[in-house]
Amino acid sequence: MRTPVYLDNHASTAPDPAVLEVMQRVARDHYGNPASAGHAFGWAAARVVEDAREHVAALAGVQARGIVFCGGATEALNLAVLGLAAAGDGPGHVVATALEHAAVRAPLSWLAARGWRVTDVGVDASGVVDPDEVAAAITADTRLVCCLAAQNEIGTLQPVAALGAACRARGIPLLCDAAQAAGRVPLAGERDGVALLALSAHKMYGPKGVGALHVSRRDPRVTLAPLAHGGGQERGLRPGTPDVAGIAGFGEACRLALARQDADASALRALAARFLARLESRVGGVVVHGDRLRRLPGSLSLGFTGLGGAALLPAVPQLALSAGAACSSGSDRTSPILAAIGVPRELAAATVRLCFARTSTEEEADFAADTLAEAVGRLRAARA
Repeated sequence: MRTPVYLDNHASTAPDPAVLEVMQRVARDHYGNPASAGHAFGWAAARVVEDAREHVAALAGVQARGIVFCGGATEALNLAVLGLAAAGDGPGHVVATALEHAAVRAPLSWLAARGWRVTDVGVDASGVVDPDEVAAAITADTRLVCCLAAQNEIGTLQPVAALGAACRARGIPLLCDAAQAAGRVPLAGERDGVALLALSAHKMYGPKGVGALHVSRRDPRVTLAPLAHGGGQERGLRPGTPDVAGIAGFGEACRLALARQDADASALRALAARFLARLESRVGGVVVHGDRLRRLPGSLSLGFTGLGGAALLPAVPQLALSAGAACSSGSDRTSPILAAIGVPRELAAATVRLCFARTSTEEEADFAADTLAEAVGRLRAARA
């Protein structure tokens, strides 16, 4: 077994070998520009992009014609929030949950500084938002509602279908950050009333630097203004020559994820349950943040009592874990996500996030549980 054992799969996953093979083939054989409509090399590259668009749409449960390829979920979410604002008439109102990723939170703050009103809706202690509270926060000038499908720190799944129904009934677009959920749980964006849905390839065994935004063309039809200007690629919303090999890898990752979704989810749940049972049999005071059942398969956010804020990550160099979202790594402030669900500051400081992957093994799960239990016991003894 190779150490450190990689368990930071919320931050990024290892590309599937089949994805890498597709990318290498496309980079070698389809080097034409998809926008070159006058010859076979351009047609072939364009066909690769459209095939990938179909695979991404199938995984997300949306129409392929609404898929806009981007440089990742962060760009997709910025395009959704800021593009919608730019396409409207003056400042308006946005409703968002308290659990949104920084890729949504930051553009909302940018809008707030320019006269927009942003209403944050809280969540319960398990990290789940109440659709009725979201609906109650909608006003006459609400332009957008934001709710992620699965929280990237605590893994909690949100009631997307209920939120989509509430938004659709009021004619308000729902933006759903599905970067963590895609490939791990079923998505049905169109059926669930999601008007804007963002995905990221590297969260599902695909390449970094590639993502997508689905923009609804009906019920409701969403109009966005581009954030960059140049060519007319991607319906004019994301100009520039696309990364054909990366997009092909993204498409292959989505195809594999859809084919393996049920089997992967079952295996990941079993690994997480095995790990947690072994950990709790060896050390007490383990707190699982978020709902134990309504969560991403293989995902755990664990706090340990009695550490007094002692740094846990440096005590387990054999494990690749994180304290929270990768985008906030290195920050010494309390996680706003843990604060939102009422986790005390000291317990939040003694929290680690981990997520198993398609390639994780029982041996790795056992080793991780034993290693973490030993480190917690050692830190508690040093503090006594």
